[in-house]
Amino acid sequence: MKYLIVGLGNIGEEYRETRHNIGFNVLDALAKASNIVFQDKRYGAVATLPLKGKRLILLKPSTYMNLSGNAVRYWMQQEKIPLEKVLVVVDDLALPFGSLRLKAKGSDAGHNGLKHIAATLGTQNYARLRFGIGNEFPQGGQIDFVLGNFTEEERKAMDERVALAGDIVKSFCLAGIDITMNQYNKR
Repeated sequence: MKYLIVGLGNIGEEYRETRHNIGFNVLDALAKASNIVFQDKRYGAVATLPLKGKRLILLKPSTYMNLSGNAVRYWMQQEKIPLEKVLVVVDDLALPFGSLRLKAKGSDAGHNGLKHIAATLGTQNYARLRFGIGNEFPQGGQIDFVLGNFTEEERKAMDERVALAGDIVKSFCLAGIDITMNQYNKR
């Protein structure tokens, strides 16, 4: 059984440590913990993570955030993965830093990556793991905030929060979305 786990972010060194790239960070941590490496392929960097008889296709799109749907659609078709086996890991301004919320579906909440995925797939009914990045920015400062780096205090908590996000991804694949939401969304 295969799953497509998509971490949203932007390619390029200038984006590596930004809040908008938390999806990439979560997938990088999963890969590192399992000693697997990403390979550059069509529409993104891809790694395959075996997990208790399942195969998790980890995808970091190379399309930039605003065209993420192209990579998601391509890899769903390439690997013949149905929508219910897709999970998108995404940054979320509406949640305090480090908060994690798994949702079975939902709106794009103004997130351009989610907006493009929904437009490309023709539905918003796909699972997403929202990783809170907070919203400590002045009016009109949203773009600079999401494309900015995490604070020193946030970096200190990052490893633990990213590891927990990885646990949620694994649980999504092993236990299903309902059990995983019940177990982790309460924290």
